[in-house]
Amino acid sequence: MTTPVQIPIDGVLDLHSFLPEEVASLLKDYIMACQEKGILELRIIHGKGKGVLRNTVHHILDKQPMVAHYHDDYGPSGWGATVVYLRRG
Repeated sequence: MTTPVQIPIDGVLDLHSFLPEEVASLLKDYIMACQEKGILELRIIHGKGKGVLRNTVHHILDKQPMVAHYHDDYGPSGWGATVVYLRRG
């Protein structure tokens, strides 16, 4: 049995160390945990690559009712991250 990974709930989630099949449930749980803590602006780091993980993240975000809106982060990472704004819980 694997030990669960402890992720700080600080509004920044780096997906580089997770398997693709873990992303959907991880992202949903992380969004919920942030909303519960009153963190309403998140930065999801998915990397650039071919854009597959970015598209997966956006697809998941589109289905989350607590997500008000999101956009690519064109800061230092180029489009390797997505900024997410949550609705107040």
